[in-house]
Amino acid sequence: MKVKKEVLIIIPAYNEEKTIPQLLQQLEQAKITDYADVLVMNDASADATSWVTKQQKCTTVVSHVFNLGYGSGLQLGYKYAIRRGYQYVIQMDADGQHDVCNISALYQALKTPDADGELPDIVLGARFMKGSPEFDVSLAKKIAFVLFRNMIRIGTGVHINDPTTGLQGLNWKTVLFYSKFEHFDDKYPDANMIMQMLLLGFKIREIPAVMHQRTEGVSMHSGLKPFVYMFRMTFSIIAVWIREKILKIDVGDIDELRFYPRKNS
Repeated sequence: MKVKKEVLIIIPAYNEEKTIPQLLQQLEQAKITDYADVLVMNDASADATSWVTKQQKCTTVVSHVFNLGYGSGLQLGYKYAIRRGYQYVIQMDADGQHDVCNISALYQALKTPDADGELPDIVLGARFMKGSPEFDVSLAKKIAFVLFRNMIRIGTGVHINDPTTGLQGLNWKTVLFYSKFEHFDDKYPDANMIMQMLLLGFKIREIPAVMHQRTEGVSMHSGLKPFVYMFRMTFSIIAVWIREKILKIDVGDIDELRFYPRKNS
């Protein structure tokens, strides 16, 4: 009989046949699959991502018929996690940039209270804070980091070192909220989601993360996409601030979370 685990690792993947097998093997070698199940959300890849992923042990693969986008892939993974009763979700990229050593650190941080005895709802694996190894980024990305970091600080009063990290740990309440309609960006859920969750009162913690440069495949932010991303994200952050700070659209949904029975592992 399969032992129920309390952690689900969600890995969105699009044309990552060259990188994802090694990542999944590393998760097994590091014994992470002893306490976490792995779910790969294959977003209608045109290469052999689905086939090579299914060859690995301890991995469930969900393949989309059409390309839905990064955010939609994650949100479907959240729905899967809620229906299966996982207590925590850790999301990481399929391109090999997120070292598997970060998984246990995120998991422990989710279960460790702060000085006030409170647990975080979201733990971010940050590239740009004390304790993080050196990580080189392009000038365009540096500008984006500074812009989004300042927008979040002005909008919430909270300083976030790495507002666009895709390496995150989420507790059950956060996953449930994200899984619902209009609570999650279907394309680029980054700094805008951090702004949203801070304004709604979710507790966010950052920890240093070990990350590597991509060596294979094509980034979803290649070509002119970074400029489209920056334009879209800037307006999305502003829209989120108006939605949560002025219109207070999601306040009622936060109150409803307390009425959902928490599923135990």
